[in-house]
Amino acid sequence: MPPVFAHGALRLYLLALLESGPKHGYEIIKALGERFGGTYSPSAGTVYPRLGKLEEEGLVATENDGRRTNYSITPAGLAELDSRRAELAEVEAAISASVRRLADELREDIRSNMRGLRADLAASAEAARAAAVPAGAGPGRSAPGAPPEAARHSAENTRLLKEAELMVQSFRDDMRVELRRHAGSAHLTPVALETVRTVLDQARIAIRNSIRP
Repeated sequence: MPPVFAHGALRLYLLALLESGPKHGYEIIKALGERFGGTYSPSAGTVYPRLGKLEEEGLVATENDGRRTNYSITPAGLAELDSRRAELAEVEAAISASVRRLADELREDIRSNMRGLRADLAASAEAARAAAVPAGAGPGRSAPGAPPEAARHSAENTRLLKEAELMVQSFRDDMRVELRRHAGSAHLTPVALETVRTVLDQARIAIRNSIRP
């Protein structure tokens, strides 16, 4: 567990999650992951033993619902939660700070990867420009039998432009489908939104640099 859940903080936070109503184990794990904006997801091996301990102490009660076990907070659990509201506020503040730190680290990783991608794109663009010059041809000269330079360049430029536009449109359509599919099954977190924004900003810079003459 990260430091934010040290010294019984997770135990307290589990009680806080159950205050709003009974939940089964998967819902509790999912709620914890969403609170961290998708940057951290606790394991079942971490959560279930602590829930079991809370049950032993009489702070949590369980009820079987088919294959699932629902956990609910008991009056004793509510009493402990009420007596530790100040500590819970500190846990919440620590979680918020942890989310910001993890998000910053994620954004820096993305930027680092995009810088490498920009370098690769620039090298590929330079290689493509060099390969486009016919062997033996120089400024003002055309390869034997080739159409006039301006006309050939215009036709090739039009073809490449259409291909690039189709690639951008295809990417846009694919991402819209992915976003809508995700939103249909889970909430889009602020961290995920910031990641999308960072990646698109870096991709925009990389593409602009690669198409400049």
